[in-house]
Amino acid sequence: MILQELTLIKGAVLSAFFILIISLFLAFFRLARGPVLPDRIVALDLIVSLAVGFIAGYTILTEQSVFLNTAVVLALIGFLGTVAFALYLERRWL
Repeated sequence: MILQELTLIKGAVLSAFFILIISLFLAFFRLARGPVLPDRIVALDLIVSLAVGFIAGYTILTEQSVFLNTAVVLALIGFLGTVAFALYLERRWL
């Protein structure tokens, strides 16, 4: 189990998970309640970034670097999605 030997690194990652969970709830709140579409797009981009943070933390805990490939792909897809939404909003608002 993860908590059997609690080192400094594992304690820091678990603390980061706690902060990421709080941030995720706040981002979901902004996504659901955002008054305009750009607010929702920024919240969605933040959720993707937080998911990458979760994957990175899990990679540190399990000491398996194979999950970093997933984090990189998710970050690239999130970036491309944000750029696509930005282009959509630019054309829509003009």
